[in-house]
Amino acid sequence: MDFDFTSDQVMLRNSVREYLSEKAPTTFVRKMFDEPTGFSKPMWKEMAGLGWLGLTFPEENDGLGLGMLELAAVLEEMGRAVFPGPYFASVLLAGEALKRAGDKAQKDKYLGGIASGQVVASMGLLEEALNWGPEGVQLRAEPGGGGFVLNGVKRFVPFAQAADVVLVPARTAANDDPGKGISLFLVDTKAKGVGVSPMTNIDLTSKQSELRLNNVMVPEEAVVGDIDGAWPVVQDVLQRAAVGASAEMLGCARKSMEMSVEYAKVREAFGQPIGTFQAIKHKTADMLVDVEQSHSAVYYAAWAQDANAPDAALAASVAKAFVGDAARKVCGEAIQVHGGIGFTWEFDLHLWFKRAKYYEPMFGDVEYHREQALRHLTGQV
Repeated sequence: MDFDFTSDQVMLRNSVREYLSEKAPTTFVRKMFDEPTGFSKPMWKEMAGLGWLGLTFPEENDGLGLGMLELAAVLEEMGRAVFPGPYFASVLLAGEALKRAGDKAQKDKYLGGIASGQVVASMGLLEEALNWGPEGVQLRAEPGGGGFVLNGVKRFVPFAQAADVVLVPARTAANDDPGKGISLFLVDTKAKGVGVSPMTNIDLTSKQSELRLNNVMVPEEAVVGDIDGAWPVVQDVLQRAAVGASAEMLGCARKSMEMSVEYAKVREAFGQPIGTFQAIKHKTADMLVDVEQSHSAVYYAAWAQDANAPDAALAASVAKAFVGDAARKVCGEAIQVHGGIGFTWEFDLHLWFKRAKYYEPMFGDVEYHREQALRHLTGQV
């Protein structure tokens, strides 16, 4: 069995790295800190022209028809560049939900719109309870006005302040099984009753907002998938989001390791490079082990999603649990290798540390996914 990337996958990864190295240096990344939308619209259009915004979408919706493996490669490079933009929110979160549950009209309008760069989309998952399970869905959707009326709040919605539309799971029926009675809706962020309030998190390159819905009317055409039966779709998106987040954290860890090795070669102490000292050698060696094991976990999980492997859910949880832990250690040790300069605002290392920390709790933290992995292994899921 050949576990290497195909020539097309290598070419895709290299082209993304080359483009981001040229177009999104850290000076550009820092400039986006103060940009209200958090991204460059001209660059977004260029990425649409390169086909990246429709990477995993069907060809009939102007996509390339590729899979999670290719998307993971792109996301790793975006983590490596700490790329600021709604790519994850539009392509993975909203795009995967629409791809799985949307009808033809919704796919034509929104998948085609995302692929062309005309639409920015996102998905609101967390609420007051900060629970990634179905129990956390408390936003209410009640019939009315020829459609539904939505009331509630979604927190930490990625790039909601820049989104044209946000997908939200809402509870449409009471049920003893919390996984039932949940429906998925498309919400126009400019609709009456929709409030978007920017939130500040540890990673200034990853914008988040609170989405408040106060008697928001949505038509029946805004329902994505089956009424009361949307949780399996949301669960599948969360599973892939865990893999995608792991890929971005892998990119952060790999870049932090590379910066540490280069710094250890040129920084001198006591008349010799610090890389000659055993303590630094041990740190960088451990970083390499964590990065390579993370690589294996991420790309096996990505392959498992594409192949619909029996252990796809387990692989996603293993990747998120392992990489979440490993990226925190690698990025933290990178700061230690750099010493005092590693803590400074002017030095760029904190950008990767903060991106990794941003994704660590998103879509389930280390403890959550360890528990999920145990449930899968013991047949409780």
